[in-house]
Amino acid sequence: MAEIVNLGRARKARARRERESEADANRRRFGRTKAEKAADRDAKTRTRQSLDAKRLEPDKE
Repeated sequence: MAEIVNLGRARKARARRERESEADANRRRFGRTKAEKAADRDAKTRTRQSLDAKRLEPDKE
């Protein structure tokens, strides 16, 4: 005999799989960890501070 399938549960499971595959694609496309974002922000801050420290101010006479 055939296996009895709850159609509502099967529909929800299929929708869940589709959402999960879309989420996985988005994570690969857009995802960066919090640590990666913080490292980039810190590097940008260090670069800006380094350049500001080397700036020559014009003589005010």
